Amino acid sequence: MKIPFRLMLCLLGTSVFAQSRSAFVTPYERSQGKETATYAEIIDFYQRLDKQFDQAKLVVIGKTDIGKPLHILLLSADKQFTARPDRVTLLINNGIHPGEPEGIDACMMMARDLLVSNRLPKKMLLAIIPVLNVDGSLNRGESRVNQNGPATYGFRGNARNLNLNRDFIKADAENTRSFQAIFQQLKPHIFIDNHTSNGADYQHVVTYFATQKDKLHPTISGYMAQTFQPELDKLLTEKGFPPAPYVNHPRDTPESGLLGYNDSPRYSTGYAALFNCFGFTLETHMWKDYPARVKGSYAFDEAVLRLCERDAPTILANKQRADAAVSGQTTFKLNYQLDRTQTDSITFLGYEAGYKPSEVSGMKRLYYDRSRPFTKRIPYQNTFVAALQLNKPTAYVIPQGWQEVITLLKRNGVRMQALSRDTVMAVSAYYLDDYKTSPRPYEGHYIHSGVTVHAEAQRIQFYTGDYVIPANQPANRYLIETLEPQAMDSFFVWNFFDSVLDQKEYFSNYIFEDTAADLLKKDPALRQQLASKRASDKAFSENGDAQLEFIYKRTPYFEKTFNRYPVYRLEVGQ
Repeated sequence: MKIPFRLMLCLLGTSVFAQSRSAFVTPYERSQGKETATYAEIIDFYQRLDKQFDQAKLVVIGKTDIGKPLHILLLSADKQFTARPDRVTLLINNGIHPGEPEGIDACMMMARDLLVSNRLPKKMLLAIIPVLNVDGSLNRGESRVNQNGPATYGFRGNARNLNLNRDFIKADAENTRSFQAIFQQLKPHIFIDNHTSNGADYQHVVTYFATQKDKLHPTISGYMAQTFQPELDKLLTEKGFPPAPYVNHPRDTPESGLLGYNDSPRYSTGYAALFNCFGFTLETHMWKDYPARVKGSYAFDEAVLRLCERDAPTILANKQRADAAVSGQTTFKLNYQLDRTQTDSITFLGYEAGYKPSEVSGMKRLYYDRSRPFTKRIPYQNTFVAALQLNKPTAYVIPQGWQEVITLLKRNGVRMQALSRDTVMAVSAYYLDDYKTSPRPYEGHYIHSGVTVHAEAQRIQFYTGDYVIPANQPANRYLIETLEPQAMDSFFVWNFFDSVLDQKEYFSNYIFEDTAADLLKKDPALRQQLASKRASDKAFSENGDAQLEFIYKRTPYFEKTFNRYPVYRLEVGQ
């Protein structure tokens, strides 16, 4: 039988694809879905893609805490590997928690398939971080008792036992610093962070949460929530992976309702949102078999890629508008909290839950009955409101001595100007009135919360090399979230300025007694303040040391820098 010419070409193309694909079989595929690739296998695989295809480029982007390089794979149909304003950049991150490796294996296969089939999107840059937590990837074992495969995998903590998905503001890890640098270089429009869930049992393989919509600029938020996500959910359902929101539930079982996730700036998607990049944290279900989870990750990442390709002009225009608007924005909302008065509903595919005696303790224990699946509408609360609203200053001023903070600001694309001469400036200075400090360390820090401040107008001497940071730039949200001490992930909250909380000079009571008495004689207002305090506070009136302290704090001898926050605001008209 004579084969038609077009069919012959089709068969020939299919054969070439199969041969090319077989040359790049992943360790996951060789193991028939039982294994995830090791760090060495991951990098070797991407190096071979780089060597074989002109549309692929594997680049070392920085260091990690374990001393190994951090890589990124760049894929571009036109072989141009730099970010440009006329094309969408999609950044996919893998292995931030290497014990959750589905994205690692899925992206290896997806990158190969896009290259060998010549299906890379036009006018797009696809950037894939093969594994962010190289340290944890090398620490291979079986640390996730609730997870159904693969056989062995990496560990959640990095070489310093840091959870990198809590590190995006403080950037303690070299891994995170390298990520920040490449993020600012690429300026992605959309970001994916691939994970595995933990918790309740249900039918869904794919769950995810998007950047909290109420924090984003309305131009981006409206498109993400009203267009992109519905289309994404439709594509996933068509591929056999009907999604659900990340299963974050307030009571024992999901049917009680789900809560939206508050991804503050310490998290990857919260960090991305500070730069008008909307993101998705994919959470495949830990108790589904590993091949199902890898296929779900592949389906999710590919669906996002295709929507980026389809809607590229809209995505580009939205980010340009948002960047311009944020540069001129005057009021910023901070410290978002769930609004429990606003409730929606979603369709959820779950399993009936029940309770039975524990074989370990004899106490009542929860279980899910997979023989009793259900489909039902359940409550979903995903509206967040700001607890704090601040007006931005004209600029911030930070003395050069705070080099750790200055380095972070520069790495994150903040534009600033060093003073060329010593200058006395009229500024608004915050004083830290109250805060609470955690009794135990969290990710290497005793973080602060409940911060309250008051502001005082002062004239302060600044010096050549100190920095003025104008608040008319696209990085404004990052500036406000990090430099305003009351923000929930500010640099103050993460202990970068704790040395200002130490008082350096004191007084000797027996000497200051005479000085205090003389001050009271000369200052009727101070005398009246002391009398009022005594009248209203019995314990104070019976404590001589406290009364001396009260007077001392109201004299020129008391240090003005105690509890003074060392980032100053230049206000309009100053």
